[in-house]
Amino acid sequence: MSDSVYKVIDLVGSSQTSWEEAATNAIEKAAGSINDLRIAEVQKLDVKIEAGKPAQFRTNLRLSFKYQD
Repeated sequence: MSDSVYKVIDLVGSSQTSWEEAATNAIEKAAGSINDLRIAEVQKLDVKIEAGKPAQFRTNLRLSFKYQD
């Protein structure tokens, strides 16, 4: 068994519907160009407000993936 190294990046996903969808959007976008995604940790949730109503949900994620040689 070999040792592994992981890289960690921060991403912010957004959605007009929910924080869960915002997280999913960020993960799916990252999966398009990053291989071997492992863990996503929610760091922060916020919502943009327009005219007194929620307009955009944002999820800040810390995402790790296995480093490839």
